[in-house]
Amino acid sequence: IGKVNAAAATQRAIIEGATEILNCGLCGGIDRRMEIGQVFEVESAVEYDFDLAELNGTGVGVLNERNDAYIPALTKGLFESRILASGDRFTNSEDDFALLDALNCTLRDMEGAAIAHVCEKNKIPFRSLKAVSDVRGQGLMIGQYRKHSETALNALYEAIRKWA
Repeated sequence: IGKVNAAAATQRAIIEGATEILNCGLCGGIDRRMEIGQVFEVESAVEYDFDLAELNGTGVGVLNERNDAYIPALTKGLFESRILASGDRFTNSEDDFALLDALNCTLRDMEGAAIAHVCEKNKIPFRSLKAVSDVRGQGLMIGQYRKHSETALNALYEAIRKWA
């Protein structure tokens, strides 16, 4: 769990010969219409807790070497695609939700954008499948995650079988 752990593991996989990275995992659904276990492909990812605005005037999520916040991902088109926001916190903060809405993100996790960032730096293709384990507006996200993670993981397993 976490962006640094994910980035380190991704870099190690690339050093050991990976030519493409597929990240599969659970995520929070920011769009209130989403359902537990719904699976999405990630079309792009942003690190929503990365902010150099006071230093250089860039927008939230814009990494120092980029012109925009969104790191592209490859999709197969088997599932709806969405923008993923990654940050090193698991919260119900309305401030976070407002920021995610402003960034047009409808999925949130704690790893994907960091993995995409490492892949982009190494010129390695990045793909990601995410299953929704908790949905904004349906109670505390952490409680939903604990209650629904098995359902979401089962949906993700079936999606991977279809996607592979």
